[in-house]
Amino acid sequence: MHESLSLKVFAAGLAVAAAGAQGAPTCSARSPASITPVVELYTSEGCNSCPPADRWLSNLKADPGVVALAFHVDYWDRLGWKDRFASPAYTQRQSQQHTSSGARFSYTPQVLLDGADRPDWPRVSTPLSARSAAPVELQLVRDGNRFNATVAALAGAPARLAAYWAVTEQGHVSAVKAGENEGVTLHHDHVVREYLQVAAWSTGANKTDSRTLSFDPATPADAAHPRDVNLVVINAETGRPVQALKLGC
Repeated sequence: MHESLSLKVFAAGLAVAAAGAQGAPTCSARSPASITPVVELYTSEGCNSCPPADRWLSNLKADPGVVALAFHVDYWDRLGWKDRFASPAYTQRQSQQHTSSGARFSYTPQVLLDGADRPDWPRVSTPLSARSAAPVELQLVRDGNRFNATVAALAGAPARLAAYWAVTEQGHVSAVKAGENEGVTLHHDHVVREYLQVAAWSTGANKTDSRTLSFDPATPADAAHPRDVNLVVINAETGRPVQALKLGC
């Protein structure tokens, strides 16, 4: 090998080693000027009317500007098949959404678009339409395993904000052996694996408040199932999203 090329290879090796010694690289994202669409699907592997909605949500991967969340509820678990992704916390969230979503009861599959019940979800065209200006600006930074967010209230921001974090994973497959979907192989994307609420706070009288939020996911990254760490900021009074952001690194 030529001497100068050998030196370059050696130097590159040192750079890689130094990067490894410093830990995981930092990555970041900033929210757009318009409000990011937030789609929540309440679903279950035990529900035979849910797979079409699961497929519809998977198609949103083609719309990278959307925050898509599949919350698997647990009230189907007693009917023959236990959904490995289900959590009572997701069932509780669905129930809590009744006040703001317009839904009178919990059902599956249920789609919420920007916090509103959308039983017409099969006819919702994608990519989702242009949005109004966001009253909140978000910046999300990964530093090792920690995710730090800056939430800046802009003109027109609600008097009180709240938020939640959600870790989602792609590419899960389940071979269902009992219940309504017995014998069916199900494919899931945007599966919520971890969910953490953030208590409400005031934006201040002049709507120039900036708040820092931090999140250390307990769910380890899995190369077989790429994940996103999502932050959704909501109007604390109405429960409706005012901005959202995700990081896939």
